[in-house]
Amino acid sequence: MNDFIAWFQHNGGVLDTLMMGITDFPGSGRGAVALQEYTCSSENHTIFTLPRSLILSTQTSTLPSVFGLEAWKKHKLHKGWVGLILCMMWEEAQGSQGRWITYLASLPTQFDTPMFWSDEELQELQGTAVVDKIGRDEAERDYHEKLAPAIKTRPDLFPSDQIDTWYTLHRYHVTGSRILSRSFNVERWEGEVEQDAEDVPTEDSKEDSRANTSIGSAMDVDDPGDGEEADIAMVPMADILNARYDSVNAKLFYEKDHLHMVTTKPIDAGEQIFNTYGDLPNSDLLRRYGHVDLVPCPHLKGALGNPQDVVEIRADLVVNVVCGDASNDETYRQRIDWWLDEGGDDVFIIDTDPIIPAALTSLTRLLLLTQEEWEKTLEKGRPPKSKFDLQVSPLLRRIIETRLTGYQSPDLEVDTKLLASESLTLNKRHAIVVRLGEKQILAGVLDTLRLMEAALSDVGSNESKGKRRVVSGGTAGETKSKKARH
Repeated sequence: MNDFIAWFQHNGGVLDTLMMGITDFPGSGRGAVALQEYTCSSENHTIFTLPRSLILSTQTSTLPSVFGLEAWKKHKLHKGWVGLILCMMWEEAQGSQGRWITYLASLPTQFDTPMFWSDEELQELQGTAVVDKIGRDEAERDYHEKLAPAIKTRPDLFPSDQIDTWYTLHRYHVTGSRILSRSFNVERWEGEVEQDAEDVPTEDSKEDSRANTSIGSAMDVDDPGDGEEADIAMVPMADILNARYDSVNAKLFYEKDHLHMVTTKPIDAGEQIFNTYGDLPNSDLLRRYGHVDLVPCPHLKGALGNPQDVVEIRADLVVNVVCGDASNDETYRQRIDWWLDEGGDDVFIIDTDPIIPAALTSLTRLLLLTQEEWEKTLEKGRPPKSKFDLQVSPLLRRIIETRLTGYQSPDLEVDTKLLASESLTLNKRHAIVVRLGEKQILAGVLDTLRLMEAALSDVGSNESKGKRRVVSGGTAGETKSKKARH
């Protein structure tokens, strides 16, 4: 890494080499280490600074301008990540003449993410939230429909004898994975205009704002999602810092002309310096970064897991369970279309607090309405309340049980025993950790349903004795649901 550090400093970067070093950490690879103790008095210490001109993006690479902005748009290189991928491939192809060649040479060329798994390995992830979000098919479609046709139009920029070396599909996947695992959303600064200027209004920069790590899927980042105009950018030095659940001790901030990595708490000498990806479930950590987090979890009574794990339940599964063979009947299709038109969710999220989302219960009740009740609902323009009763209880149980059958085995003990084996490959171990975490949540939901059903039985018993009690279904306040993400 000496060449990289020298390149960083030569190009205007400032690194506190007395305080930070770069080393390999067992189990997490290369990262940043505190060489001296960052005491309370040195909190908010600037570890390193780099000029904005040193970040690599479609704004700083010269390729879009020499290619021609109109042609860039014509080939749709200004949408998604395909343009940045091409810029990085082209910059690397420049060899010693490329401005970022030393930085690009320091980036990984191999990844443990599912994008590079075999079909057999991907079978281990069956049923998890990972499989439908890998995006391999979408990435390859962009390569064949956007990037490959674009480079053929400019042999002066992309000589034919370089195509099989620098612009292959495999290198496209590697470059995309570098972006997915290491890029940042960096807000555009004053005076900078994005290539698609007529579609995106420019805004002034905000001084001392925080730069967020990129957390989108590899081909769906047209909108940074926070209401601010931002560029997906590679930030040299900043991407060396690893992340771990609840361990962040440094954050990247930016000003008009510079970006700064600053400590946020005291750090002991020898301790790893962590930035943050956001506290993500293991399904997202594996898909984006190729690792999983295992820490003591309250919901597992102190056993190892990820407190941010979630399970996704698709609305079409709910429809199939509730409606059965009649799910395609016009009666149900009208209700489903109305639900979606009214902003209803088509994916429901359950986290480690194993409570059925209110929206899931509401959709279930919507599908159970009589025709008369359905017509009244249309008049009111509101979906049914998420009331938990003996009508929806068995259906909610069947939904969760059906969701469990999506895995290779719904039995938690099978995966627990497999995980204890020392002969597992890294990819298989990661897959087991992800699916076991999801199945533990679903098992917790089934336990919650049993308790709620018992409470309903108590209500029935008390009412038969002339007593009335109000039982909360435990779902009304929950809004863990969303639109499908890919």
